[in-house]
Amino acid sequence: MQAVVEVPMFDSGSAPPWPVEQLAPGSRLLLNADCTDERVGLIVAALANRIDVAPPSGRNEVVDALLAEELLFVAGGLQVVDTESGTNVVPGCCVGLEDWRDWAQALAGGSPWLGHDPGPEVEVIGEDLRVWQDGGPNRHRGRWAGRHVNIPRRALPGLLLRVRRDLVGFLDALAGWAERSGLGQRGSALVKAVDQNFAVTVPLELPAGQSNW
Repeated sequence: MQAVVEVPMFDSGSAPPWPVEQLAPGSRLLLNADCTDERVGLIVAALANRIDVAPPSGRNEVVDALLAEELLFVAGGLQVVDTESGTNVVPGCCVGLEDWRDWAQALAGGSPWLGHDPGPEVEVIGEDLRVWQDGGPNRHRGRWAGRHVNIPRRALPGLLLRVRRDLVGFLDALAGWAERSGLGQRGSALVKAVDQNFAVTVPLELPAGQSNW
């Protein structure tokens, strides 16, 4: 399991006011301690992409606009990868990284919201969780088919804990980027805002009968 953010389509007149990794829109960025400054810059730009910032919109103005938002959210979530086969299931449309903890619902036999188009979904098969890339439409037709990844249900808490560690590592990378960018107190406030809005450092809450992490 890996935390990812989707690269948005930037308007021609709203290029990020700092260096960013050059990737195609729709690409998915892994969030962890290994993020380079250019990748962190691209993730922060993705966070700010939906916000209107009055010109001239330099670095400080964009960060100030982010900090003024009541809620931060960004397209993405958790992708699941079978390391043996290379098969992966990625978040669908209209789901955000801010909902990553909803995966804990699968421990109680439910399916977290994983987006639509193509409609990823979790099916419970005994003690396993089968994560379908195209689950929704096939389920409504009474069958499941296509790309999927199996996860032992007992492994899910540990996988979510690793995701949390990756996100904590990303906070460190974000703090380093902010310091090297000269953001000062704005940088500290940005790290705090990302932590709070994406529920990074608070303990994992698991369903009844499971131990919290």
